[in-house]
Amino acid sequence: MPAIPLAVVLELTHASATVVFAVSALGIVPTAALMGRATEELAAKSGPGIGGLLNVTFGNAPELIIALFALEAGLHEVVKASIIGSIIGNVLLVMGAAMFAGGLRRDKQTFNATAASAQATMLLLAATAMVMPAIFELIEGKGLPSPDAEIINYDSTVERLSLATAIVLMGSYVAGLIFSLRTHKDIFNPPYEEEEDTWGWSVRRSVIALFVAGVLVGVMSEVLVGSITEASESIGLSEFFIGVIVVAVVGNAAEHWVAVLVAVKNKMDLAVNIAIGSSAQIALFVAPVLVIASFLIGPGPMPLVFNGFELGGVLLAILIAQYVTQDGESNWFEGVQLLALYLILGIAFYYA
Repeated sequence: MPAIPLAVVLELTHASATVVFAVSALGIVPTAALMGRATEELAAKSGPGIGGLLNVTFGNAPELIIALFALEAGLHEVVKASIIGSIIGNVLLVMGAAMFAGGLRRDKQTFNATAASAQATMLLLAATAMVMPAIFELIEGKGLPSPDAEIINYDSTVERLSLATAIVLMGSYVAGLIFSLRTHKDIFNPPYEEEEDTWGWSVRRSVIALFVAGVLVGVMSEVLVGSITEASESIGLSEFFIGVIVVAVVGNAAEHWVAVLVAVKNKMDLAVNIAIGSSAQIALFVAPVLVIASFLIGPGPMPLVFNGFELGGVLLAILIAQYVTQDGESNWFEGVQLLALYLILGIAFYYA
């Protein structure tokens, strides 16, 4: 928590951008952890389906806030990289860490294969829709952007295609909520088999904690985004790597914390729901919101045209997620494999 006021002071005193970036990123982590604790307290009264939705919604709030500030600053490629990084990070890093930590002292863990498979399929369909503007630009336009691209002026046709895609994706997200929380809630939100191990927070206290954490994340996000360009030049990292790995990992802190915590408690339904559900929410809700918002804020519209590394990484990650979750079982070695794939992608992104 001391990193929060320290980051503000460093920003106001115009300290080194690298130091400001590091301290503000560190300041986001405890606020995201506070979000995770508060949403787990709410989830204890709701079941894994609604609990997972609460976790991913408030857990994705830092990512959305960070992306909106970056969007206003005109960092379109950083925003798109953070979208892909969030999806990959949740599927590989978060779910991998949860399976590894939860399976260390157990032969295997089980979860609802039907619910996990449905979410993984929804995520694959969303990713397919997200890559269509890139395919359109590859065939009809200027081609895919390079990883070191900053601002690209796309044709209005692909901008309108991206907007239409965003609207359809948001409609699909609403339909998915109705499917999982209303018409098929018995599958997605069964009652917990054991009493919840919580801190006994009231609903009011949890909501207040979420609000306070959201405000603090907003302050840290503005400081973080303001230092991205200069910091990347100082430490020799590309804005692409910072967006797809660093910003995504910082923004995923809440999901990572809670998913590992509940996996250790052998609540893999909630852990898998958080990991895959968060990726699905990024693809079906956060990305469309950012596309629509780009028509209102920033230098211009942000079409969903991703570079080749982003397209390859997200499609591979989602295919792996479908394969890993289809049997409804996990163990620590599957977690190691997911983490290894994330590391390989991270190395490739570093050299991109």
